[in-house]
Amino acid sequence: MAERSTATSPPQRSQRDAEQAESAGTATPSTPPAPSRAADPHSGHRLAKRYRLEECITRLDGFSSWRAVDEKLRRAVGVHVLPADHDRAASVISAARSSALLGDPRFVQVLDAVEENDVVHVIHEWLPDATPLSTVLQSGPLDAHEAYALVSQISQAMAAAHREGLPHLRLTPATVLRTGPGQFRIRGLAVDAALRGITSEHPQRTDTEAIGALLYAALTQRWPYGDGGYGLNGVAGLSKSSRESLATPEQVRAGVHRGLSELAMRAMVNNGATATSQLQPCTTPEELSRAIAALPRIPAPEPPPVDLAGYQRTTYQRGPLGAGSPQGAPLPHTAPAPPVPPTLPGRTGAALKWGVSALLIAALALGSWQLADALIKGDTPADPPAKSDPPVAEEEVSDPQVHAIQEAVEFDPAKPGGSQNPEAVPNAFDGDPETFWHTSNFYGYSKFGNLKEGLGLILDLGEPKTVDTLTVSTIGATQLEFRVAGPDVTTRPTSLADFQLLAQGGGESHTLTAEEPVTTRFVLVWLTDLPQGSDGNYRGRVSEITVSG
Repeated sequence: MAERSTATSPPQRSQRDAEQAESAGTATPSTPPAPSRAADPHSGHRLAKRYRLEECITRLDGFSSWRAVDEKLRRAVGVHVLPADHDRAASVISAARSSALLGDPRFVQVLDAVEENDVVHVIHEWLPDATPLSTVLQSGPLDAHEAYALVSQISQAMAAAHREGLPHLRLTPATVLRTGPGQFRIRGLAVDAALRGITSEHPQRTDTEAIGALLYAALTQRWPYGDGGYGLNGVAGLSKSSRESLATPEQVRAGVHRGLSELAMRAMVNNGATATSQLQPCTTPEELSRAIAALPRIPAPEPPPVDLAGYQRTTYQRGPLGAGSPQGAPLPHTAPAPPVPPTLPGRTGAALKWGVSALLIAALALGSWQLADALIKGDTPADPPAKSDPPVAEEEVSDPQVHAIQEAVEFDPAKPGGSQNPEAVPNAFDGDPETFWHTSNFYGYSKFGNLKEGLGLILDLGEPKTVDTLTVSTIGATQLEFRVAGPDVTTRPTSLADFQLLAQGGGESHTLTAEEPVTTRFVLVWLTDLPQGSDGNYRGRVSEITVSG
């Protein structure tokens, strides 16, 4: 597919110039924005009678970016706002809609792009628990394992985007978000460049160079292009002398992984950037992704040692006078040894020992003689009668009865009949732990992307049965509830209020027990919080369910 980049009116400006101007608060637009007919947005303003603007994040070059609230779905979202008569309004809408069609979970998703009442607004996901890479790097560089995860995920994601003709053109430490250990997502695909009028004659090369710079910063805590741009937010850049002849990450910081250091240099274009390597430079995200895959595996760092302060060792320890002990160090406190009785000196002590020994031998002989005499006469002492324990009544203990599940259906109060994977529902109670029913993918939040309160399965036992235990196996730690319908309910309920909560818990193996047995025909397995998968999204998976009582 042919590459495409965001169009803008001449004159064009480079990504670096635009970012440096923006960070200084004096960005110069590619062309002066036309006078706006739309009112300047403010906090509390509503767009489309749905999105309430809360906090302005950026106000620049005729557009503004906001944290907002979707009052219909009760969730936080991000919003870009610009007048419909802005010179770049058409390209922004086009870029947003193209990005939304990609649907790749490695990118922050565009949810809507609308022109209404002389205003263009682009709605995208808001990830409150994510941290920009620029903030992460303020506390130090990434270790080799996480830096590898960063460059691998970003290059693979951008390779997929470029296959659809979607460049980013503004990959910076501020547009890469860390969502968890070794997990990263990219925001602003195509849209950020369109908002700022950034273009490139070689978009793949531009994004590859930016990925190399991100890896350089992750390894060194230094941005290779100096201070004052690219959304650094406090991450220092290299000095001017270092930039003129770019030092490798290994030269900037000791202990940097050599393979990753060379990879960062191969991805960046500058005078002599690839001189340290005999390998060819990487010019596309696809080439960079293949080069990363060719690196030897980088193991995760060892966990920090356990603090043993105050722990009393039981093995041999060198005393304070041994090598390495500071002179004059106090002796460690030890419990005093029990006093040893003094021994009697000379012949007196020896005579006392022999006398005690003779008395012991005599006592043993006397006891043996008395025992033998009693055995010969048959006068063995009678044992006292043993006390018998009172008989204990045996309790009748019966195994709990496992009830057969006659039918199960998905339960989503917002969409009666279910909308997840109805054809896979039987996998949840087929006796095979290798098969499972799963929900759809949700992005950004473990609580169903803040779209729903929960999802579940209604189990039909065929007729009212006495139940008290629900056993559920899930893939990944999942929060769920054990609910039942009333004893007189004969048709499948349609509202969560129709079910009584008996127990709740979390984990991968759930055994939820009611305080008292209840009689019901319908049991609800209600999922309330989902585990995060390796791709960064959230999905619930139930492999086996049993109901007993």
